Amino acid sequence: MISRIDLRGNALPEGAALRDLLPRAEFDVEAALEKVRPICEDVHHRGTAALIEYAQKFDGVELERVRVPAEALAKALDELDPAVRAALEESIRRARTVHRAQRRTEHTTQVVPGGTVTEKWVPVERVGLYAPGGRSVYPSSVVMNVVPAQEAGVESIALASPPQVEFGGLPHPTILAACALLGVDEVYAVGGAVAVAMFAYGTEDCLPVNMVTGPGNIWVAAAKRYFTGKIGIDTEAGPTEIAVLADSTADPVHVAADLISQAEHDPLAAAVLVTDSEDLAAAVEKELEPQVAATKHVEDRIRPALAGKQSAIVLVDSLEDGLKVVDAYGAEHLEIQTADAAAWAARVRNAGAIFVGPWAPVSLGDYCAGSNHVLPTGGCACHSSGLSVQSFLRGIHIVDYTRDALAEVTHHVVTLAEAEDLPAHGAALKARFGWKVPGQ
Repeated sequence: MISRIDLRGNALPEGAALRDLLPRAEFDVEAALEKVRPICEDVHHRGTAALIEYAQKFDGVELERVRVPAEALAKALDELDPAVRAALEESIRRARTVHRAQRRTEHTTQVVPGGTVTEKWVPVERVGLYAPGGRSVYPSSVVMNVVPAQEAGVESIALASPPQVEFGGLPHPTILAACALLGVDEVYAVGGAVAVAMFAYGTEDCLPVNMVTGPGNIWVAAAKRYFTGKIGIDTEAGPTEIAVLADSTADPVHVAADLISQAEHDPLAAAVLVTDSEDLAAAVEKELEPQVAATKHVEDRIRPALAGKQSAIVLVDSLEDGLKVVDAYGAEHLEIQTADAAAWAARVRNAGAIFVGPWAPVSLGDYCAGSNHVLPTGGCACHSSGLSVQSFLRGIHIVDYTRDALAEVTHHVVTLAEAEDLPAHGAALKARFGWKVPGQ
């Protein structure tokens, strides 16, 4: 059901050479970009008419309008299963607790007497958030996108999710209910790359945004790439990933269950176990079959995900080598199931989020840990972070110098300007002192 990669017996290669040995899903955003480009430009030129046409083409629904009416949001919340509502409210509460603590405060540094630099943090003015609606419904993604934006102080928030045939062309009612719980009333029944284009260009119904965030399929990722530079994005999210670094102390039942939990997202989902224990590897392989057979989405998602080239059990000589492997892999989600798991977790450099020990599975982070589940994939954790309050903030430096403070440093500025053959830069300071450099 799942392949093995045996890296034992030889010194591990470094850098890209090690990464090339590890499993990874094929996810060609550049190829998808060529198909997304004309769709985005069509939305640019035809606006809402294009949105309605693409809803018919891609989602099989006939829409009269794309904005979800307020009464539909209220109805979805009224009809929400009380247990689901309670779970969403707890997820929101915990996410707010964590993200509120991420807020940044203005700070002023006195560089010299009379010279200060203040860094103030200003939220993005308007954001477009995307909640997928393909193989599954993800109200949790609504929470994970909306909460950090709200805690950052974003004043204008719009959300898009694909229209659903079975719900009369509206997004899934649980998505709508989550929006209502969070106080988001600008919601659009638009999916995929079309939604990103609507946010980027704006239409008759939707004002353009400054930034788009949220997970999605390859078409969403391609549209984000297309608009990078015009708008801010969080990340080009690829198929979901779990890596587990485990030793002989790990429970194979737990490890197998956690690998399956991510495999059920998508046939391209990656499930990787890195271990120095042959016995654990064999026990996990044995445990996968009955657990897979007992669950849902077996043939269309889980089996192809576990059997795909993106999933494997990676055998290493030691946990030290295992640490090198998981750092090279840079997983979206990394579980540490070893003796002294916290110590090993502290040494990890590259991961979207780290889950420590047997009682912190990835599923907890997906819903109710308080952490954010919008995380970098495809190895991007080596340079990118998950979604947070900081994602929606811009740092602006405010420079305030007195005449004496400027006079004290003018000769250095003039010297550097002339060294770069930019004499007008120096002249801008000389003009303030009668064209004579102070102190010379």
